[in-house]
Formats: sequence, C-alpha cells, structure tokens
Amino acid sequence: MAHWLVVGASGMLGTDLVTTLKDSPHDVTAWSHADLDITDHQQVMDRVTGFDVVVNAAAWTAVDAAETHEAEAFTINAVGAANLATACEASGSTLVQVSTDYVLDGSCHTPAPVDAPIAPRTAYGRTKAAGEWAVRACCTQHYVVRTAYLYGEHGPNLVKTMARLARERDTVQVVNDQWIQPTWTIDLAQAIVRLVDADAPYGVWHGTSSGETTVWEFARAIFNKLGHDPARVRPTTLAEYASATARPSYSVLSHDRWTVTDLAPLPTWEDALTRFLAHVDLAATR
Repeated sequence: MAHWLVVGASGMLGTDLVTTLKDSPHDVTAWSHADLDITDHQQVMDRVTGFDVVVNAAAWTAVDAAETHEAEAFTINAVGAANLATACEASGSTLVQVSTDYVLDGSCHTPAPVDAPIAPRTAYGRTKAAGEWAVRACCTQHYVVRTAYLYGEHGPNLVKTMARLARERDTVQVVNDQWIQPTWTIDLAQAIVRLVDADAPYGVWHGTSSGETTVWEFARAIFNKLGHDPARVRPTTLAEYASATARPSYSVLSHDRWTVTDLAPLPTWEDALTRFLAHVDLAATR
C-alpha cells in the first residue's frame, strides 16, 4: 500500500483521482490550492515529503486566456511543476505530471508517439511544455501523462456544454476539421493508478481515450445519446471558429507504449461517453 498525494484535488481530474484512490488499497491525501500553493517553492519543499507518489493535477487550463496571461500560466504550469519535481526528488517520491497534447503542434495525420518533437503553437502549450521539461530535469522518478479534451462530472467541459445547448438552441455549430480523443476523467484517473501500480517504466505516457473523432462527430454523438436529433449539430471549420488560440487540427496521441508494455490503454471514446452519460445526471450538473 502506497501513500499518494493529489495536488489540485478539487479540480475535475483531481476529484475523480481522489475517488479512484479511495476505492483502491492506497492511502490518499488530497490538497487543493487552499492547502498548498505549488508556486511557493519553500512551502512545497516543506510540505511535500513522505509521500510515495505525488500527482500534479493542478494547472492553468484556460487555453484562450493564457494567450494574454502567459506569465501567470507559466508560474503555475512550469514553476509549480518544477517546485513539485524538486521536492519529489529530495524526498524520493514518484511524481506524476499531468500534461497535454498541446505540447505538440498537431500537424501530423497519424497518432503522435511519445517521442514526437515538442512544438507547442500556443501560450498554454508552451507553459505545459516547460512543465514537462522541469519534471524531466528535476525528478528522476517521474511519469509525464499527456491527455486531451477531458470531461467529467466535476468541472466545465464540452459534454456539459453540448447538453445545455441542446436544451437552449435549435442548432449549434461545431468544428469538423479538428481530430480529438475526448477522455473521461474517471478513465484517466484509473489509468494513472494502473500505470504506477504496474511499476511501468518512467517517462512520457499518453493518457487519452482510444480511437479518434472530430469535435463535430463527438458533439453529434452526445446529442444522439441524450435523445436529441444529431442533425441539429452543424459543421463549421477551425478557420471560421472565432478563437484566440491556434488549436491543433490533429490532437491524436499514440498508445503504442501501453501495448508494448502489456498494459491496457484507455477504453474507446465511444465506450467512455456511453458510461459517462449513464453515470452522471447532466440535468443536475448545469
């Protein structure tokens, strides 16, 4: 039995990770920002000690806002990660750093391997890439788990947005030239625990749902599974979509590392969406 610390425990992923760990043989300590300011180096060094595993689920995730607040995002996503990595190295803890597909440029047309070149196109991606670098440089025992398009019960996300828009609008426009791997936070939380419990090799892992889809197709699936006409979801393009951020057009990550180490990758995005909608009452989580 290991003692885990989840930092950022009040967020969408952090909440589900704590729940997952409470259902496991492990002990878990859950800290939100009110409990630990990861940007305070001395506070982190003083308090992050004595844990077997530390998961950094704390992050600046406002992608568009990062374009005009990159310094603030960098402080959380890079400096905070460096502080945790330094503390884990000093105490001999394993660090799990949750990262993102946005550290890649999304210009390929096949799933990106774990050793794909780091080439962020956005401020958010740059800050998360810096966080990955800090973890690799400062902590020997580390997992960098990249994920993408997270949704869950405990935070804002595309599934909740589509469920709300289905009630409020006759039609919605969604981009059909951005390929993604929408991922349920419960599946990612279970994968992180599975990865560490298996004593898998350290390094970069991709924690996204299996398969791939466009944002438009995903939105149509949400409408369909909620009993709405999917034809109400109209396609548009990234070029037509007003955004401050140049989002990757192909955010699909390879899961080859899971299969070559005989570990099961995350379930398919279709299966995850079906289970999520059966698990969560969206009308109660507006």
